[in-house]
Amino acid sequence: MKRKKSVWMRIPIFIVSGAILHIWGFFACIFALVQMILMLAGKKKEKELLRINAMFSSQIYIFFKYISFLSEKKPFPFGKKRR
Repeated sequence: MKRKKSVWMRIPIFIVSGAILHIWGFFACIFALVQMILMLAGKKKEKELLRINAMFSSQIYIFFKYISFLSEKKPFPFGKKRR
C-alpha cells in the first residue's frame, strides 16, 4: 500500500516541481547568456550566476531521479533545497 501511495504522490510533485523548474530553467538560460556576454566582454565569471545555475542543475538532477524512481528524495519545493 505504501508503495502505491509513493507512486500517486509523484503525480502532483511532477506537475508542481516540473512547472517551477521549467520557469527556473528559462531564467537559468538567461543567466547563462549573461555570463557568456560578460566573458566575451573580458570580465570575470560572475560567481552569483554560477551559483544559481549550479543549484538549478542539481535540482533538475534530483527531479529526474525522483520521477524515474531512482530516488525517494523529493525535489524542490517538496524536499530540502540541495546544492
